[in-house]
Amino acid sequence: MLRRLIAATALLAAALTALPATTASAADTPLRDLAAARGVYLGTAVTSGRLTGGYADVAGAQFGSVTPGNEMKWGSVEPTRGTFDWTGADRVVAFAEAHGQRVRGHTLVWHSQLPSWVTDGTWTADRLRTLMTDHVTAEASRYKGRVDHWDVVNEPLNDDGTLRRSVFGATLGESYIADAFRAARAADPAAKLYLNDYSTDAVGAKSDGMYALVKRLLAQGVPIDGVGFQAHLVLGRVPDSLETNLRRFADLGVDVAITELDIRMTLPATDAQLDRQKADYAAVVRSCLAVTRCAGVTVWGFTDSDSWIPDFFPGQGAATPYDENLAPKPAYAGIAGALAPVTPPNPGVCSVTYAVTSQWTGGFTAQVTVRNTGTAPLNGWTVRWTQPAEQRVTQAWNATVAQTGAEVTATHLSSNATIAPGGSTAFGFNGAWTGTNPAPASLTCA
Repeated sequence: MLRRLIAATALLAAALTALPATTASAADTPLRDLAAARGVYLGTAVTSGRLTGGYADVAGAQFGSVTPGNEMKWGSVEPTRGTFDWTGADRVVAFAEAHGQRVRGHTLVWHSQLPSWVTDGTWTADRLRTLMTDHVTAEASRYKGRVDHWDVVNEPLNDDGTLRRSVFGATLGESYIADAFRAARAADPAAKLYLNDYSTDAVGAKSDGMYALVKRLLAQGVPIDGVGFQAHLVLGRVPDSLETNLRRFADLGVDVAITELDIRMTLPATDAQLDRQKADYAAVVRSCLAVTRCAGVTVWGFTDSDSWIPDFFPGQGAATPYDENLAPKPAYAGIAGALAPVTPPNPGVCSVTYAVTSQWTGGFTAQVTVRNTGTAPLNGWTVRWTQPAEQRVTQAWNATVAQTGAEVTATHLSSNATIAPGGSTAFGFNGAWTGTNPAPASLTCA
């Protein structure tokens, strides 16, 4: 990956050379490959007009999914009723297909970036519903089979969790959401259909409203496949309840995804701020990985030169994983570290010794010692052996011992399940014997 970036742009090569060793090494495996190995996607929003040169090289090499930043919004594709301009959207989809990427369609129905003919019109409920579903059908049909996920309805709620009084909400009420989803499903049955909003990342009033809305939609049989959490965050304020919140939605039977992640800070950025941003990005990715139905994470633009933050939050910025010169920032290493393969510790290896500590006519006491001879803690153990004569276990301590015929199994208790490397634990038992009392030929430990 690094060699491809160097070939693509001398500027990026110089930036990578200047990085600390730990950050540069993280670029050896593309983020998209790290994510895929963990069963999720790592995506980015892109600007179609910039999909050339170094920008295109990074977007194509590092990300497994792309979202058109503006090119699929209603005002971009249908500026006048029934007249469509697919130029920008087509460019993004073609780029994704050329680079083996998914496409996240964004967005079919949204109260913002609407053409004036929609916002300024005077609509009856039936007329507005028709023009909305016609638009959804036209766009979803054009990209049928080429878009993996659609943000069907974007930002339907107010901050208190109630329905936003947009042109759609005010005229059609909540029913417009169900209508849009049904139209999208009819137009492209294979695409995953999402409801997407901001400030729903933490458990709170707005996410509670979204949770209730999703439950209602599902109860009505609306074909909602997932919920998107935009995650436009502020440095140091990754919600403590993010993972819990994702999980409660997943428990409803829908997928979840982080769809527009950026983490802004007060400018100019300091080393301390960038280090904190690295930890924050890693925390968000880990929250997704911890929830089985989290499909993936999308950053809202991968480079600071393409970020919306400075225009909307004066004095704020540096919100993405790459700086304005396409050099990876510490946040890149935070994402890579969170996505890194999970290597299980070397399993504990155990050995067993057996000794008869006392013996009398018809009976004996034995002690079995289990020792961890590995380099990692032994978390739980079971010892098995075959009694060589007709000995019977009559009483045991420090283990649960069961005997079937000549086969004996001893299993740890909660108090001695874990054995540190080089450590040991012992259990004992009383047994009955007749004739002779030989030791077992072998004992196995696992």
